[in-house]
Amino acid sequence: METSLLQIADITKPKTTQNSMEMVRFYNGATADYKFWSTDYNMHFGYFIPFKTNPFKRDAMLNEMNHQVLKKLALTNAPHTLADLGCGMGGTMRYALKKHPKLTAFGVTLSNFQVAKGNQLLKKMKGVILKENYNHTSFPSNFFDAATAIESFCHSGHSSQSFKEAYRILKPHGKLVIADAFLKINEEDLCHGGKYAYQKLCNHWSLERLGTLTTIVQELKDQGFSKVEVEDASFRVAPSVLHVPFAIIGFALQSLFQNKHLKKESYHNLKGSFFALLSGLHMRSFGYYIITCTK
Repeated sequence: METSLLQIADITKPKTTQNSMEMVRFYNGATADYKFWSTDYNMHFGYFIPFKTNPFKRDAMLNEMNHQVLKKLALTNAPHTLADLGCGMGGTMRYALKKHPKLTAFGVTLSNFQVAKGNQLLKKMKGVILKENYNHTSFPSNFFDAATAIESFCHSGHSSQSFKEAYRILKPHGKLVIADAFLKINEEDLCHGGKYAYQKLCNHWSLERLGTLTTIVQELKDQGFSKVEVEDASFRVAPSVLHVPFAIIGFALQSLFQNKHLKKESYHNLKGSFFALLSGLHMRSFGYYIITCTK
């Protein structure tokens, strides 16, 4: 690589807006709780394949989501660079680095906790997490072979700026894969129950909003992306979503038995998880999709 990990780390500077501060506080306080959800700190839902993944083993489904995203990126054994835009604790990065020894991965997050702890987990691997806003990174243009955003662009409301920045940092013919929940209909058309669950979900998980699928696809094309392919993964994701109430109860009981005070951020995380489940039940209004597109 012409630009080393150290050089990139030196030139990047965090660019935090006022709108992102609530999200930063949420993840600084709640990230440690995700250990209960995933031993690998995969901060997303899973992907179920009948006769391959066990629906009772959450970690297997979470790593299968990583596998599905990487498969769509079509990385080979040649040296490649990967950007994880909103990487959390770097769970997807570590999975990718283990599968592709010649890969170099960069993750961005605004959470100080995730930067510090995530880089500890990446020690001795060809990956680094930087304190960066994925809407305004300091990466050079045309730098990455591939980029992914798993349940992260929702924090910016699936903003066109997120797509614009991803397009800028990708090399020509580089691929972007987005895995996330989207609205199937416009917000104003949501039923009363769906609107209530949606508003509570956004509030407790510090989401600006969810984009409407048809609008998102058009915005990606308008940005310049081609070969925009959409997989409806709603039923693939559903078994891991059904783990939510059991995870909530288990985490609450563990905290109770260990006499731990439940932090405000943890409380919001638990309630957000519950409303994610409620939103998922409104299948006419919400869906989970994996979008693949090429620069």
